[in-house]
Amino acid sequence: MIDRYHLRYFLAVVDTGNFSRAAGACHVSQPTLSVGIAKLEQGLGQTLFHRTNRRVELTPAGAALLAHARSIEAGFAAAERAASGSATVPVLRLGILSTVPRRWTEDFLQRHAQDGFPERLEIVEGGERDLRTRLARGRIDMALTILRDETDRTSGRAVVSEGYSLALAATHPLSGRPALRAEDLVHEPMLVRRHCELLPETSRFFTARGVRPFFAARTTSDDKALAYVRAGLGLTVMPDGFVEAGVARVPMEDFAFRRDLGLVVAPHADARSLTSTRTADRLADACAGAASPTPRR
Repeated sequence: MIDRYHLRYFLAVVDTGNFSRAAGACHVSQPTLSVGIAKLEQGLGQTLFHRTNRRVELTPAGAALLAHARSIEAGFAAAERAASGSATVPVLRLGILSTVPRRWTEDFLQRHAQDGFPERLEIVEGGERDLRTRLARGRIDMALTILRDETDRTSGRAVVSEGYSLALAATHPLSGRPALRAEDLVHEPMLVRRHCELLPETSRFFTARGVRPFFAARTTSDDKALAYVRAGLGLTVMPDGFVEAGVARVPMEDFAFRRDLGLVVAPHADARSLTSTRTADRLADACAGAASPTPRR
């Protein structure tokens, strides 16, 4: 027999990644929570967590239990709301890759609001690895992120494919070129987008061609990167979807990198309601509609 509080302790450890923080979230002492987890493991005959001094990770048995635990807890919560007469408002936890252009997200949110979907949205922004971890742990329901392999492309939903090119001020002397070589940028100050998923490949591309530029700024904000570019502080490599007034986009020779963006659904969310499917449709439409050919300036 699995008691509900055992599952709540289990989910708290998954969500916080730590027994002491999970105990605080459940308003119990850490020994009490540890005993509850031990009873759950004993009842299932499986070890649910790998415990070390530095981290707590799910075992395969724990990962298998996670989707069921989320569903059971959601069912309990829905039953409580129904019994109390409270309206049930579905919540969709949507992860969005931090390097997705802001205007794509804005377009999607406007479409979502205009359509009057009954579900609430919880937006979770993060890097690719963080979103993957949250999906696996059931902390988000779906994510707009990079499709990395055939499994992603088969089980996920492709949204848009785009390349990478240089972003430079529209007034820059090089902005009128049809394409640029790495060697053309030897004396140009560059900007580092520290969160860019292509940063290692970009660094190797320039280093292999003897280009070791001065770095005028390093940032984890694409809005700031675009502002720096627009002001003429330097150039940077960005996905083609970043289209802004005052910023020219020029392709680079022999720089054929691309990324495929799509929706990846968490294991526990496979059977979500139709509204979530419609939300996915709107997100796909917003990204595909906002994607446009690389502008000259």
